[in-house]
This record gives sequence, C-alpha cells and structure tokens, in this order.
Amino acid sequence: MSANDQTVRMSGQPNPEPGSTAFWPVLIGIFLGSFVSLLGMSTINVAIPVLMKEFQTDLGMVQWTLTGFMLATGIISPITGYLGDRFSNKYLYVIALVGFTLMSGLCAAAWNVESLIAFRILQGIFSGMVMPATMTIIYQVIPRERQAFALSMWSLSAMLAPALGPTLAGWLIESLDWRWLFIINLPLGAAAVWVAWRLIPFYKLSAPKSFDLYGFSTVVVSSASLLVAFSEAHRWGWLGWQTLSLIGVGIIGLVLFVRKERSVSQPLLNLGVFRYKRFTFTLVISSMITVSLYSGTYLTPVFLQNIQHVSALQTGLILLPSSLAMALFMPVTAKLYARLGPAKLIIAGITLIAVGTLAMANLHVDTTQTYIVLWMTVRNIGIALAMMPASNAGMEVIPRELSGHASSASNWIRQGLGSFSIGLFTTMLASRVATHTTDLTVSGEIQNKTLLGATAFTNSVNDVYLLATFVVLLGIPFALLLRGRSGSKPQTSAGTAGSADQAREHQG
Repeated sequence: MSANDQTVRMSGQPNPEPGSTAFWPVLIGIFLGSFVSLLGMSTINVAIPVLMKEFQTDLGMVQWTLTGFMLATGIISPITGYLGDRFSNKYLYVIALVGFTLMSGLCAAAWNVESLIAFRILQGIFSGMVMPATMTIIYQVIPRERQAFALSMWSLSAMLAPALGPTLAGWLIESLDWRWLFIINLPLGAAAVWVAWRLIPFYKLSAPKSFDLYGFSTVVVSSASLLVAFSEAHRWGWLGWQTLSLIGVGIIGLVLFVRKERSVSQPLLNLGVFRYKRFTFTLVISSMITVSLYSGTYLTPVFLQNIQHVSALQTGLILLPSSLAMALFMPVTAKLYARLGPAKLIIAGITLIAVGTLAMANLHVDTTQTYIVLWMTVRNIGIALAMMPASNAGMEVIPRELSGHASSASNWIRQGLGSFSIGLFTTMLASRVATHTTDLTVSGEIQNKTLLGATAFTNSVNDVYLLATFVVLLGIPFALLLRGRSGSKPQTSAGTAGSADQAREHQG
C-alpha cells in the first residue's frame, strides 16, 4: 500500500485533485492569512522610537523586536515542507494562524522589553510557517491553469501588507497606543483562522515516517548564525570577529545540512527541487528582485523621515499610491502571463524596476514628494510584472508532491537575502555617509553643518540605490534562459523510481 493510500485511509477522505475544490474560497482563505501575518511583521518598524521611550531602553535592544522576528521566520522556513507533509498543509496553516494570533495578544500584554522580544520571536516562528504553507496550497489544490492568477493574488497580499503597514501603524500610534499594533491582529487573526478552517480542504499527499533531527539541528544553527550575522554586521562590521565567526559557523552548518539531506531517504528539506533548472533560474531572479525590493522598502522611509522630516503616517500615505498601482497590476500580470509567458514579463518588470531605482538614485535634500511617488510607482509596477512570473515559472515544473519543499526552499532563501540586504544597505549607508561628509567638508561647497549632514546622507542613499539598480539587472540573463522552455508540470513525484529521469527531462 502506498503512503498516499495510507493517508487517505487514515483521514477517511480522498485527497482532492487540483480543480476539484472551489477556487475563490481557497484563494480567500490563503489571501487573508498571508496578509494578516505579514501585516504583523511590517507595523513594528515605525514603533521603534515609541518602544524605546516606553521601556526606557536603547535602540539596540528594541531592534530585537524586529530582528528576533525575522530570525525566527528564517529558522522555521526550511522545515515547513516537512511539517506540511507530516500534518497536512491545511492544519499547518491553521496552527500557524492560531499561534500568530495568540502571540499577538501576548505582545500587546508585554510588561517589559524582554517579554516583548520573547513573544515577537514566538510570533515570528508561526508567521514563518504561513507563506510557505499558503504557497504550497496554491500548487497542490488549485488547477494549473489558474495558478498564475492565484499566485498573483498571493503575491499581492505579500506586497500590500508591508506597504499598508506603516500607514496603519502610524495612525494607530498617533490615535491610540503602540499596543494596538498587536491588538488589531486579534480580530483579523480570528477571522483568518475561521476562513482557513472552513474554506481550505484537508489533504495529505505524503506521510513521512521519520524526523531528521540531525538535519534540523544543522539548519537551525546555520540559519540562526547567518541571520544574526547579517542583522548585526552594520554594528560589528563585516570584518568584525563576531560577524566572521557567525558566518563561518553558518556556512559549516549549511554544508553539513546539505550533505545530510542528500543522503537520507526522507529529507527534512528535499534538495532535489534544485535539479529542476527552471526552478533554480527563477529563484535566482526572485532573489535579485528581493534584494532590490528591500532597498525601496528600507531606504525611502528613512530618507523621508530623516531628511525631509515626514511623520510615519505621512510616509505611509506617500508610499500608498505606488502600492495601489502594484495592486492593480497584479491581476493584469496574471492575464498577460498566459499570453506572453514568463520571460517577456520578467524582463519588462526588471527593466521598470531598474529605471525606477536608478531615478531614486538621484535624490536631493529638497526632492519633491511627487518625484518620489512617480518613481516608486514605476518600481512597484515592475515588481508586479516580474515577481509573480518568476515564482510561478519555477514552481509550475515542480511535482505536486514536492511543491511544499520547493516553497520552503524559496521562502528560506528569500528570508535570508532580506536580512542580508538590510544589513548590507545599513552598513553601506553608514560608511558612505562618512565618506561624503569628508568630501563635502574638504570641498567647502556647503558651510551649513545641518545641510552638509543632510546632503551627505542623501548622497549615501543614492549610492545604495545605484547598487540596487545593478543587482536587479543581474536577473535579466537568467530571464533570457527561460525563453522557449516548457512549463509543463510533471505528474509524478520526483521521489519515485523514475525521479532522476524526470528531473533531467524537466531541467529546462
């Protein structure tokens, strides 16, 4: 008897085939939960100064409410594929939403900064399960011809939450209290749990019999070491002994993890998904876009608030039009995907991202808000055109049974790159401020010290945006490799006897 047959017998109901369940209920179920979990990640950013004052502590301590959350999401991501196989992705998703909601309540009740950090770390663990689980549900439940549209809506939730988060957070803090950043998650989280439980079908495609404790230990050590190193490198220095030590431990742990996962019959994370070259190519493209994406989400609010002295609420309102433009183009991209394929859309999207980012590399102290809205909108339209096709083009060649592992690997890598990007940009920003300050002082062009400092900071922001422009353009050669390649999805698991032949067949 196969593992799948055993699963059906245990559950008492057959696994649904893609297309056998209602499309919109499933889509609503995954959209709401994804939005809520990511909203909880983005709202804390603007509360950092408020929390410093509330708990009478320094920035380094309060920053761990964000760093700890990101660390936890990065640690849990690589094992969500196994957890989804073990407990079903529906149950994993519901458990994650319940845990996220409960931790939100505890964060709102935090009595000191240490308790808030602890609850945020636990909240991050549950939040880190949501995106891989929902992405997996798309490719295991929704029919292939509608997966592109479903992924565009899923991507929309991932983009809208961090875009709307600062606006909502600024309003809540100014009108109510910082605790409402977490209290608001309670009704939203409860609604997401109810919708997911009622609308998403139960299914299990496989039932792993063993847990790879060695693999789990090495991936936790590796992820934690690298994420902490990336997050703190701007304080320690990239050549500081703490940074280099943690990166070394992280690399060793990663090597041990990969060696272990390649040698066991039931790996914690099935690295066989990387045998599909199309998946690997698109993951590289997504990674380049992610690095460039973080430049805008990180640098633009910093410039507006530090240089132009715009409030958190006003910053959110300035960034809102570009977020709405992205929302409008997401379903358009899904329609164009069926006609044009991924390569043309990705190249067009990357081009727009690069143009918009390059324009943002020409900021001045008195740059108008209209200029920022215009070019951030161009960037976000590019993100809407490129991100979904890059994700879908790779995932659609992965066998249905392996989609959980593919989504885990994808989210794991993106999470790591997100932390790396913020650490890199923060370090580069600080070093370039010092350089530009020295250059402007020597040249004597600006006598006013306040204006000199603001100009040096603005020039440094421009340098980081210029680097982000170059990074995103690196994705174009990989997009060209997607032209004319088949997007047909294998129908059997790559874990079967013919997996090697199937992998070779679908490497394109």
